[in-house]
Amino acid sequence: MNIQHPDITQAERTGYPYGVEQEEAIGVDYFGHEIWPGDDYFEDPERDEMVLQEYWQDYMSEVYGFKFRTAE
Repeated sequence: MNIQHPDITQAERTGYPYGVEQEEAIGVDYFGHEIWPGDDYFEDPERDEMVLQEYWQDYMSEVYGFKFRTAE
């Protein structure tokens, strides 16, 4: 017989115990990544886009044609 406390069952099933509010993403960035509370992102007001900061170079290259190089 396997008896388990309901709070443990809930936590295993959902990842959260009872009474803990699950956070919701505040939006989705240009590349389709969810932006969560605490994430660093920037807004491009010209295009009304949000982008996670870790993808800023990808965004600037794709949208504005920037070319990033390394000096030799």
